[in-house]
Amino acid sequence: MATAAFEEIAETFEFLEDWEDRYRHVIDLGKAMPALDEAFKVPSLKVDGCASQVWLHPQIEGQGPDAIFRFDGESDAMIVRGLIAVLHGLYAGLTVTDVLRVDAGAELARLGLDEHLSAQRSNGVRAMVERIRQTAAATV
Repeated sequence: MATAAFEEIAETFEFLEDWEDRYRHVIDLGKAMPALDEAFKVPSLKVDGCASQVWLHPQIEGQGPDAIFRFDGESDAMIVRGLIAVLHGLYAGLTVTDVLRVDAGAELARLGLDEHLSAQRSNGVRAMVERIRQTAAATV
């Protein structure tokens, strides 16, 4: 299961043959994201397990299993900010039930991220995915 936004990212990755180009594309995705309001850069929204500083600000629209999941995020590292944008494409706009159904590992593997990220970055992505899943699970 993937959103249209994530499918667009995946299609672009298929078009870009060189990992350097894909890396630049991830960074560009991050640059295109709006900045997170300073008021949300608080310890409760900080994601532990990331080498860089990462904040995810979830917004749940509605209640119960059909509530819509959205989030804003930011990092002090450009590549991580881009990875947040990729996760935004993967999850934003789904119901909280569908968020829990997403196989993030499989979807991100389609982009080749599992092969090209450092161990620290991979751990950070897993930490962000876990935070997203915990937030969705708490809403269901």
